[in-house]
Amino acid sequence: MRRLREVIEAGEFAVTVECEPPKGTDVTGVLSRTKALLGRVHGINVTDNQAAVMRMSSLAMCRLLFEQGHDPVFQITTRDRNRLALQSDLLGAHALGIRNVLCLRGDDPSVGDHKDAKPVFDLDAAQLLALIGSLNGGHDLGGHALSGSTDFFPAGAVSPEMQPPDSQLAGLEKKLKAGAQFFQTQAVYNPDRFRAFMEKARPLGARVLAGIVVLKSAKMAEYMNKNIPGISVPQHFIDELASSSKEQALGVGIDIAVRIIKQVREACHGVHIMAVGADQAIPEILDRAGLG
Repeated sequence: MRRLREVIEAGEFAVTVECEPPKGTDVTGVLSRTKALLGRVHGINVTDNQAAVMRMSSLAMCRLLFEQGHDPVFQITTRDRNRLALQSDLLGAHALGIRNVLCLRGDDPSVGDHKDAKPVFDLDAAQLLALIGSLNGGHDLGGHALSGSTDFFPAGAVSPEMQPPDSQLAGLEKKLKAGAQFFQTQAVYNPDRFRAFMEKARPLGARVLAGIVVLKSAKMAEYMNKNIPGISVPQHFIDELASSSKEQALGVGIDIAVRIIKQVREACHGVHIMAVGADQAIPEILDRAGLG
């Protein structure tokens, strides 16, 4: 399987997936599931304390995936690090062979499992992208020369279903100017709305991987609609899930994911599949969607 950067720069359809590091030191389960994806995906994102829930370092998990043969995407948030720590971690990632970086702001600690943690937010996501541009150019954020520059392939995030879309398009353009080479999106459940977004994003030069979050229940869909900005699961999907048994619900969620991938495939540059707590479903999704 070719590396993510090569595929995206060649204008080919890229497939990435997401994994969460363990909340602890036992990585056997994660690595068992990612081993099944060798040769089937172009990159694996590793979340960085997603939803402000403490887990193993994204960087450490990225290195383990690199050793397994994957091309990891290091997710790094500005929530937990000031500009010194961001630069140190990025230099360390480069030394460990990591080249893909998704630059994120990160969820506020108030939503996570350490609600008293103090957020940093020294930089925003666009400033982090610009910081990577400085490192790639051989200088730190203070303008000091590095002993060895980086060669990162940086990415940004965007929520194409956020209404109205103008702010998201403005943010996308800002991140493009800051150096984003591609984008991974928040979950897409309305293909028509996504295609309309892409009609405006594509002329800007944005290479976009549509986010596909696998639904596991009607309750999960309702929770996301209520609590996660930029996500809008249509009622007909919720009804499909609600009418299925508990044992059937994941299968329905897989069906929905496959249908969405097929509907958005011609409008974007790839897909980013997020099967939170259901990583075992990814090979089936790839098979049925004709990917990998």
